[in-house]
Amino acid sequence: MGTRASALARTQSGHVAAALTAATSVAVDEVLVRTEGDQLSTEGRIPSAGDSVGVFVRALDDALRRHEVDFAVHSLKDVPTADAEGLVLAAVPSRADVRDALVVASRHRAVGRVTDLPSSAHVATASPRRVAQLLRLRPDLRTVTMAGNVDTRLRRLEEGRADALILACAGLDRLSLGGRITVRIPEDDLLPAPAQGALAIVCRADDAAARKACAALDDRDARATATAERSLLAALRAGCRAPVAAHAVADGETLRLRARVLSLDGSEMLEAVSEGPRADAEGLGRRLADDLLARGAERLVSLARGA
Repeated sequence: MGTRASALARTQSGHVAAALTAATSVAVDEVLVRTEGDQLSTEGRIPSAGDSVGVFVRALDDALRRHEVDFAVHSLKDVPTADAEGLVLAAVPSRADVRDALVVASRHRAVGRVTDLPSSAHVATASPRRVAQLLRLRPDLRTVTMAGNVDTRLRRLEEGRADALILACAGLDRLSLGGRITVRIPEDDLLPAPAQGALAIVCRADDAAARKACAALDDRDARATATAERSLLAALRAGCRAPVAAHAVADGETLRLRARVLSLDGSEMLEAVSEGPRADAEGLGRRLADDLLARGAERLVSLARGA
């Protein structure tokens, strides 16, 4: 199993390895692979718009192609929507909490919601999606970038470098840090990133044995909902640096998909909701993207690309 070396990546992949062994009796060895994203994070830098696509994925994909590992574990929201040559998404395990978390510095103990933050409070996040939705809620907030792993960012928060952090609930929960969450932000306030909370297990397309073993962890609901969200993202041609949010929910054989496209400053927002059959998750995402594009989403996406 190939995995990044960060604490979160190793925790996530460790859960996958244990589940795979439990389901198939196949022993799993961990292989640490350092990615470009890890290097940037160590140096305290945030990937630029041009470098961000696949920055946490490419090295693991290359290790797969060199047969150094049999499968790799990613956060699915980090995986580019374009197919990777020679590789296949073998499984999407059951999905964790998709919501964003507000983590407030201990000096602001009275704060329980985004709307309670002090005037002009500094909120640390590098995500354009989070920035745009935060500014739509509170235009007075000041967003700041803060590189580093989760522990580093939590420490810097208490050092006074920000008043609050926005992180994924899934990551904090997997690190057993859910107790640090001030509030799990309602989706009406911050709709999550496409595939947030989902993991990706990737294999070589021609490795039948690995594909069969990993398929034991595939979760039907997680795959369908993530597929609809990623299909929308691909159809919008938005990439990971545009303010696009999406979340699908499975109800029997029906999927309900909600999506937003925003301007970087949050002053403009397009929102759409649609339903469709689970079996046509990709089509549902494309159709909802077409609806948003017809209403002007391409302009907002283009402005974000040029920022």
